[in-house]
Amino acid sequence: MKKFLKYLLTGSILLVAAAAVAYKYWDYVMNPWTRDGQVRAEVVQIAPRVTGPIVKLAVKDNQYVKTGDLLFEIDPRTFRVSLDQARAQYDKSKDNNLALTKQVEAEKALIGVSQASVLQAQSTIKELDSQIVKNKAEYQRQQEMLPKKATSKKSVERAKANYEVSVEKRKGAVAGLAQTRATLLQSEASLAEAKANLGAPGDANASIREALAAVEQAELDLEFTQVRAPVDGHVTNLNLRIGSNAVANQPLLALVDINSYWVDAYFRENYIENINAGDQAIITLMSYRDTPLEGYVDSLGWGIAQDDGSTGFELLPTINPTFEWIRLAQRVPVRIYIKELPEGVKLRVGTTASVLVKTGSSVASASQ
Repeated sequence: MKKFLKYLLTGSILLVAAAAVAYKYWDYVMNPWTRDGQVRAEVVQIAPRVTGPIVKLAVKDNQYVKTGDLLFEIDPRTFRVSLDQARAQYDKSKDNNLALTKQVEAEKALIGVSQASVLQAQSTIKELDSQIVKNKAEYQRQQEMLPKKATSKKSVERAKANYEVSVEKRKGAVAGLAQTRATLLQSEASLAEAKANLGAPGDANASIREALAAVEQAELDLEFTQVRAPVDGHVTNLNLRIGSNAVANQPLLALVDINSYWVDAYFRENYIENINAGDQAIITLMSYRDTPLEGYVDSLGWGIAQDDGSTGFELLPTINPTFEWIRLAQRVPVRIYIKELPEGVKLRVGTTASVLVKTGSSVASASQ
């Protein structure tokens, strides 16, 4: 009997141990865990928009800054001069536009005078035509009356002279009309040229808009001499010195955005089947082993880089040798967002973390 109880006790212990091992394996499969995690964050590369020597450095390496804080300043003097020049050119453009506007008005006035002169010349010709008809009739009447002794030869000559004078006056008036019309055409051409030189009126004028754009660009360049923080974060890898020459669009320092931290956890491909977006995650930082962080799965990566097939020597594909009986599982990145950061915990980009994902804990999984 004692021997039986001994076997029974031993069997029970083995059974419990096997059950515990099976439960642990099931828990590991259903709630995958990895030590291959890394803290990540958005790193903003700070690059100036203009070129020039640095005259003020307002931060030091690893300093915390808020959005809008001054990081460094580029010598603004040349940009102030450029702004003054642009403003002067803008004023000059406005003055030129005003002068051209006055010229257009003057040409319009000349056209009005020429048109009035044309009308006057036409009216004069009509009056002379009537006068010619009248003088011609009088001359003919005098000629008819002379044989009848009803008039004198002197009266006939006077009527003839009046007729010829009116004819000559008409010729002069016709020539004046032609000259006036030529002057009108010239005035119209000058007006068209003045309008072309003027362009669009007012603020819509191309020259004024170009000068105004130059002023705005100069104002922006002057504003860009002060480089400010675009986000809240920590200045990292600061190697600037006063007097260093900043080159436009060339990064000079890095700024770690403190509002963008996440953890990239790399799980073996045979354990990600049940991981879904929204699943709860437990994050343990190597630097804070006793302070686990709560998080959730944001997304799973859709691809990783492959070594096989990459271009190698003589443009031939590079193929790594493998053993047919060994198949290594690839690791797929899973992005984990941190819900709340406990007091006293400071995240640093690149530090190591362990991640446990509780599969089936997301809202979408619970509703299925």
